[in-house]
Amino acid sequence: MQLKQARILLTGASGGLGRDLARELAGAGATVLLAGRDAVRLAAIKAELGAQAHSVVADLTTAEGIAAANAAARAFGVNVLINNAGVGAFGLFDQQAWPTVEQVLATNLEAPLRLTHALLPWLKAQPGAAVVNVGSMFGSLPYPGFAAYSAAKAGLRGFSQALRRELADTPVAVIHIAPRVIDTPLNTEAVNQLNRALKNNSDSSQAVARQIVAALRHGKGEHHFGFPERLFAWLNGFAPSLIDRGLAGQLAIIKQHAPSSEQH
Repeated sequence: MQLKQARILLTGASGGLGRDLARELAGAGATVLLAGRDAVRLAAIKAELGAQAHSVVADLTTAEGIAAANAAARAFGVNVLINNAGVGAFGLFDQQAWPTVEQVLATNLEAPLRLTHALLPWLKAQPGAAVVNVGSMFGSLPYPGFAAYSAAKAGLRGFSQALRRELADTPVAVIHIAPRVIDTPLNTEAVNQLNRALKNNSDSSQAVARQIVAALRHGKGEHHFGFPERLFAWLNGFAPSLIDRGLAGQLAIIKQHAPSSEQH
């Protein structure tokens, strides 16, 4: 991907990874349309990046937000869509309130599908076009305590693979990115305590942003970041029962740190 010629719609731009990814993309020469729900944070990032940045305030879990982002992207002349917006939810599945599950599915899976669906006819006519879906290692290595999140990210990976194969005879590339745990202020204290207790590896949002930009330059369809996590993700696809047994040893710690039951 030639980033100096790219005009990129970046969703989730007001979040921790989104901010750093916007900076890395602009530093690589791309022009970026920042999309997010927080108008104040978007304005601050736009001011920092200067002429290389534009913004649109949109809640992508609503039809109105999808329409606003779609219209702004076409007016901007977008040729690359990066579906980065996402939310997490740590907790035992039967103790989570259903609205929490709905929010996870709507933000992490439905919103990228809807926005891609709206923009795809436009992207097919653009040179150097691409759809980039920022997933998670949990989409390939589903994890206890993150059932809804893992389901959404696994769905996003499946969508990426199917769409890539569907668009094989078009100029549109489809790239799926799967980072391991990212250190951002959006992580709850319960998640941070769990990661410390399990000694889980993690990466800074700046490091992940740099990895994403390198992956875009490379252009390959699938990218899993982090070792040994990507090995475990491969092993989960090959012999999931081995991962079942391995994670069973962590279950007591996960249950100890899971938030108490939400209001159903």
